[in-house]
Amino acid sequence: MIKVTLPDNSVKEYIEGILVRDVTKDISNGLYRQAVGAVVNGKVMGYIEPLTEDCDFRVVKFDDPEGKEIFWHTTSHVMAAAIKQLWPDTKFAIGPAIGDGFYYDMETDHRFVPEDLEKIEEKMLEIAKDDKKMVRLEVSRDEALKMFKEEGQDYKVELINDLAEDELITLYKMGDVFTDLCRGPHLESTKKIKAVKLKTIAGAYWRGDSDRQMLQRIYGISFEKAKQLEEWEELQKEIERRDHRKIGREMDLFSFHEEGPGFPFFHPNGMILMNELLDWWRDVLEERGYGEIKTPLIMNEELWHRSGHWDHYKENMYFTKIDEEDYAIKPMNCPGSVLTYASNQHSYRDLPIRLAEFGQVHRHELSGTLHGLFRVRTFTQDDAHVYCLPSQIKDEVYRMIDLADLLYSTFGFKYSLELSTRPDDYMGELADWDFAEEQLKAALEERGIDYELNPGDGAFYGPKIDFHLEDAAKREWQCGTIQLDFQLPQNFDLTYVDENGEKQRPVMLHRALLGSVERFIGVLTEHFAGRFPLWLNPEQVVIIPVSDKFLDTAEKLQGEIKEAGFRVSVDARSEGVGYKIRQAQLMRANYMLVVGEKEESSKLLTVRNRDGEEISDVSVDSFIEELNKERDSKSVNSAF
Repeated sequence: MIKVTLPDNSVKEYIEGILVRDVTKDISNGLYRQAVGAVVNGKVMGYIEPLTEDCDFRVVKFDDPEGKEIFWHTTSHVMAAAIKQLWPDTKFAIGPAIGDGFYYDMETDHRFVPEDLEKIEEKMLEIAKDDKKMVRLEVSRDEALKMFKEEGQDYKVELINDLAEDELITLYKMGDVFTDLCRGPHLESTKKIKAVKLKTIAGAYWRGDSDRQMLQRIYGISFEKAKQLEEWEELQKEIERRDHRKIGREMDLFSFHEEGPGFPFFHPNGMILMNELLDWWRDVLEERGYGEIKTPLIMNEELWHRSGHWDHYKENMYFTKIDEEDYAIKPMNCPGSVLTYASNQHSYRDLPIRLAEFGQVHRHELSGTLHGLFRVRTFTQDDAHVYCLPSQIKDEVYRMIDLADLLYSTFGFKYSLELSTRPDDYMGELADWDFAEEQLKAALEERGIDYELNPGDGAFYGPKIDFHLEDAAKREWQCGTIQLDFQLPQNFDLTYVDENGEKQRPVMLHRALLGSVERFIGVLTEHFAGRFPLWLNPEQVVIIPVSDKFLDTAEKLQGEIKEAGFRVSVDARSEGVGYKIRQAQLMRANYMLVVGEKEESSKLLTVRNRDGEEISDVSVDSFIEELNKERDSKSVNSAF
């Protein structure tokens, strides 16, 4: 018998090998009908998988992220089945669920075009409606190889050959239409899939290797109800409206050029935005005891061997030669900070030492993964490294979490936390890792902070707490991180002198909360749809004279507002007022002031906001006073 512990801590006993489906039915038939699987000891499992040991058991529905993983994984198999029926000679590679749906990579002589997608969708819904049952089969390596060789599925054969000799091999059979090499998880049958949308066609190298076969990839998404698909399609329109690349062009913030793929070009307006953000953040850090440093972009190969980046991160780095010696362009700021700390002797009384750096880093990304400001090859990181005593770890983590809360709440972001633990490719001793993970876990739990555990996704040098932001379009972005590191202090022999005059090793905390500044600006642009808060916006006030007759009045008003410390321009072009207003709205200016006969004679303003709302008879002094309040409070709401 095995013991199954439910979320309310009640315990049920079952025969070993009982299916997830049957445990769920035993809890509640109604719950079984609504759910799609369970999380068992942290692993996502479908209804037709067996329980083989004592476990924690949490049922999941489609609304849960784990439920979507199960649902979308099965839908990828449905898509493969549909394609197999339409183009029988297709060779299939892999078809996982991803954060926003699923995809399948495949090789076929047929070149997919957008018109094919609707045909595939129709076939998918036909298969789903037929209520094809999913069957999980455990097979031997020889059986699996024989089957896929006979079918000419070369990619499956390669995957099987790469498995460990003793690894359990499972197939998932979907009725009589498709059988795939797969670990799961999956739905019990296809009948829950009621709505499907295939999104795009792309190319992808087999196993991400540019020397291997280029495959065709189709991305899709699916839902339990047609209404959910309609809501998703509306959301996609909203996301398209908020696309930072489009808004960046309209507001003249930044651009991208083929002469530097993955290297963004920031224009004067974009630099105003970046400098306002960083100037504020610098002041915040200074108030909290951080000193700012600047370290070189290029350092020699030996340094990167010592730091561990050469062994664990080399494929993401750029290299050059100086005086016939090998150097690397830094992908991270940490080693430079370490050398800065090591340049002086430190007492335990000096700790914690908080060093901040707005350092530019370069990381190689495949050209196919580049995406606006979200995935670039160079960016500025708001790094900080805190060197502290082991007894100070929790307090410093608390300070960092409070700092993150200030940052994200300033922009109206909701956020959640995730604790990522030791990866397979880790550096250092297990005992250090265990201690580091316990310290971060204790800091979160003693503060009563909810978090998700993300096993195996820590940095190669230490565990980390990641901050996931939710924007106005309900999308999630991973921006901030706090990382605990025992490895770099050891590799660089960092020390401090304790109260007994003995040298000891400090603990190092890495902290980046904006993360990539460029990416954060991209996220902000989409979050606000370019309608930035007054304090950040490059275009704060635009004055629109009705005609040249009122240009002097407009320029005098411009001088008064500029003297008060605001960015203000006069649109003196020989265009109509309506055109000028539309242009100001395209630039997302916070306020427009139309100056005509009435305003000149009364000395009062008509203030128009970005929503087209107008307030009349506002004095210049009142206007400036309200702008000061809005700017200084960092408000995300308009004063007018």
